[in-house]
Amino acid sequence: MVPVLSAPNPPVSAPVIAPLQLHWACSLDEVDAWESAWRDLGGRVGHPLSQFNWIRTGLSAFSNDAVPQLVGAFRQEQLVALAPLVSRRLHGIRRLSLAGVNELFEPGNMVWTDERALERIFSVLARGGSPLLLERIGADSLSLKKLKRAYRGRAVIITRPQATCPFIALDESWLEPEQHLNSGRRSDLRRAGRKAEQLGLVTTEIHTPDLNELPQLLDIAFEVEAKSWKGETGTALAIDPHRAVFYRHFAEAACIEGILRICFLRIGDRVAAMQLAVEQGGGFWLLKVGYDAQFSGCSPGLLLMRDTIRYAVEAGLTSYEFLGRAESWTKVWTETEHPYVSVRVYPIGVRGMAALAADAVVATVRKWRKR
Repeated sequence: MVPVLSAPNPPVSAPVIAPLQLHWACSLDEVDAWESAWRDLGGRVGHPLSQFNWIRTGLSAFSNDAVPQLVGAFRQEQLVALAPLVSRRLHGIRRLSLAGVNELFEPGNMVWTDERALERIFSVLARGGSPLLLERIGADSLSLKKLKRAYRGRAVIITRPQATCPFIALDESWLEPEQHLNSGRRSDLRRAGRKAEQLGLVTTEIHTPDLNELPQLLDIAFEVEAKSWKGETGTALAIDPHRAVFYRHFAEAACIEGILRICFLRIGDRVAAMQLAVEQGGGFWLLKVGYDAQFSGCSPGLLLMRDTIRYAVEAGLTSYEFLGRAESWTKVWTETEHPYVSVRVYPIGVRGMAALAADAVVATVRKWRKR
């Protein structure tokens, strides 16, 4: 009987990985050409401040001295890593920085789904020799680790702590947000609710607006924000035309996507508090808050916060992100915060050392003036 020999299994070949290609986008037209690929990347990342709409709107709104210098890593047609950078002048020296962070006071970061692609971007930036300023990047971010590795031995790197961003990790216990407050705060909130009810019917509205109603809702929101301390300090959007243009255009884009939320607390027929937010990537992201100071005795901002936290849980979201920076009013709700740092990178070379010297002179003058 002749034995039957089975044929050996063919060798398993490793999957073919398309080579990386790096491209620069140095104009708005070139950025727009990346829109589809960027939206696909953003859908896999989820953070709203990394999305095409946020960065593209900022590039257009704050174009006076910020020139697009975006670096994208592609595998074939797929964008797998992105450095949303601009070139701008600081202390007389041009350097690369994250788009929109300086103007909007919000954190920023690189965007990636492929670590090797992120490493490649930083390697190219390190060889380029331009000074780099990342004003508010996650202290525990992978991109920060990759940056330090790429510039090791090539640059002076200075890292400093920056303002943190509070957040709440949501679960079903937050269906009753007031239960997370201490007894004194719970009592204050109940008292505030009773005071508000004495002034009129208290209602909360959470709008997912369409384009037709958006302008009117934004007008109301901006008007309410200007009636708080932000109006007195000149930081309210109603009196800050450049940032107002940004938020109106971004709100329009977010409205088209269906992720925009405009929230009001009404007391009687008047809007006492507002929130401008987006719902994306499993989170409720607060972009702007404000209240009418005439209602400060009944804490309308806290009442609205309670209701939108409950809404976020009911919507199945997993985080409530305050953005901005930690303040006394955010600490009422949470002590949990995302840490951020600023990173100044001075490559060893003419441009890097010139930027280091300029920054050192400015820092010295500021210390002298404070004496």
